[in-house]
Amino acid sequence: MKVGVIMGGVSSEREVSFMTGMQMIAQLDRSKYEPVPIVISKREDLVGIVEGIDFALLALHGVYGEDGTVQGTLETLGIPYSGSGVLSSSLCLDKDLSKRLLRAEGIPTPDWLCWTGPDEYAPEEVEERLGYPVFVKPNRGGSSIGMQLAADRHSLRMAVREAFRWDRSIVVEQHIEGDELTCSILNGELLPVVGVRPAHSGWFNYQAKYEEGAADERVIVLPAELEARVRDTALTCYRLLKCSVYARIDIMLQDGIPYVLEVNTLPGMTATSLLPKSAQAAGISFDRLLSLIIEYSLQERKRERTVTCHE
Repeated sequence: MKVGVIMGGVSSEREVSFMTGMQMIAQLDRSKYEPVPIVISKREDLVGIVEGIDFALLALHGVYGEDGTVQGTLETLGIPYSGSGVLSSSLCLDKDLSKRLLRAEGIPTPDWLCWTGPDEYAPEEVEERLGYPVFVKPNRGGSSIGMQLAADRHSLRMAVREAFRWDRSIVVEQHIEGDELTCSILNGELLPVVGVRPAHSGWFNYQAKYEEGAADERVIVLPAELEARVRDTALTCYRLLKCSVYARIDIMLQDGIPYVLEVNTLPGMTATSLLPKSAQAAGISFDRLLSLIIEYSLQERKRERTVTCHE
């Protein structure tokens, strides 16, 4: 089977995408799959360069890759692809929209404001509703790119300016003190929970995510009742946001309450990424994880086609 590993893209996470893509190519089981590197540098690249592949393994992150647009294009071309479908991809990348859905379902998530332009800048609203410190982040970004922690009005203004460099809308989010957890889900089953603690920074920034030794990431065992609460929260998010095949739910645990930070439909698959570590703890090697993602994705795309035909 010819597997096109699609990487690069046009988002702020282009370099992370290359890291994911190269790791996927290195780890793909050559007895089953023939990897075909496919690099996207502009939106129109996809059509025309995916001819001849049997399956698209998505190593893309961010806008035009993780937001449903590439998924929709591949569906139009009749090429099965990895991960969640168009709707889920679009919902999960939009932090404001996904948090609205989580809150409507009664799932705890840090309080937030969403600004769609610099003219909406309102430090008084932040101070009255959220208090300091707050995280300021692009609404449709990832890998902590363009994200900063603001502790006062001056740093808030700087953080807002930086976030608007990366996106047309931004999220100002309440800072929750607690233990950070990441819950990886594969085919609807929760993998071992990984606890995250940055080694040199106060929060899980870009360096902590991608530099070797910059964070302490290890499988943790929670008390039974708390583990059940975290599991239920993660799986509820997965189902609510229509995820399929695999996803990663990032959670901040405070006083026994799991606050959902965000849901990732194409989580990083680099050498330092959290999902492969969680899978390894479950006895699933990296190459086996990729094989399962391909197998489950083919099943999901077949199921989607069957449902569409019946409609």
